[in-house]
Amino acid sequence: MTNDNYIGVTTGTVATACSLAALDAIIESPDIACVKVETPKKTLDIIIDECKLLSSFKAQAVAHKNPYNDPDVTVNLDIIATVELLDKTAEESNVVITGGEGVGKVTKPGLQIPIGDYAINPVPRSMIVKNLEDKIPDGKIAKVVISIPEGKNIARKTMNPKLGIVDGISVLGTTGIARSMSSEAYKNSIVKQIDVAIASEIEDLVFVPGNIGEKLALKKLDVAKEQIIQTGNYVGFMFEEAENRGITKFTYFGHMGKLIKVAGGIFDTKHAVADGRREIMVTHAALCGVDRENLQKLYDSKTTDDMMDILNEVGLSLEVSNSIASAIHERCMQRFDLDLNVILVDMEGNYLNDNMGTV
Repeated sequence: MTNDNYIGVTTGTVATACSLAALDAIIESPDIACVKVETPKKTLDIIIDECKLLSSFKAQAVAHKNPYNDPDVTVNLDIIATVELLDKTAEESNVVITGGEGVGKVTKPGLQIPIGDYAINPVPRSMIVKNLEDKIPDGKIAKVVISIPEGKNIARKTMNPKLGIVDGISVLGTTGIARSMSSEAYKNSIVKQIDVAIASEIEDLVFVPGNIGEKLALKKLDVAKEQIIQTGNYVGFMFEEAENRGITKFTYFGHMGKLIKVAGGIFDTKHAVADGRREIMVTHAALCGVDRENLQKLYDSKTTDDMMDILNEVGLSLEVSNSIASAIHERCMQRFDLDLNVILVDMEGNYLNDNMGTV
């Protein structure tokens, strides 16, 4: 595989490589160390860890994704393709693709794969077909089974359980190449939550920053897990995608420390991108009449929890929280034409502002 520390390959590319190696083992020789895979971007040389014949018409190949500069939970996982040549009937495709152990199954609508099918996305499927079809002997079809033995365990660290993909991970990829620290793949993953909710006709959605927000929302609000959408740091992206899909009203729920940034027009809440928490807090505190001495204390505070303690001491925490919630609502209305019910909470889930609507 590539030695570039900044790019890697997708699970779809590795699955394709294993499928190609297994087919080559049947029709040529099982002594396969590397294969050339055609991806939507370019041809890649992929190393095969193991390839073996299981019979004269069946073979299996194993490979893995080499580490690259990205927190990718699928790095170093064994990806296995078992290919079997079968007699072809008139109506059959040349390549039949299915999943095995550790590849998730789709249980909810709204994804690229229909309910009941294995979560092998369209581009990996087309890559497997494209790389194999010209090599399949006349009168035969290639049945390809993709397995990822550790997939079920790793799936807990992905969005799959929330998207209704059970018992494993997905075989993904749109270009065949995985670039380090790319936000595109993550955005593509989280936006599917909205698609699943719409396809499932789920109403009264609650957008939260992440896992903590989801746990607190389930604890404090009368909502089901299926109603909750995690934005990660990409608040602006997720709100825009919601609006593009016809969603104009929902609840925005979460810890003050995350949501306060939106009051300042910060729609990517990653700390390294922008902070502004103390500046926003001091501004709203000043508007609500907090004296200069306590404004300085707010400015010198490290966390919004510490700031709320100071505001509690001067009896203005609710007023300031209401001001911040109103600013969040206004910012979102200006940018996205979204009517939000904003709920700010602390780490215990205690409400900090007056509820602006109902959930």
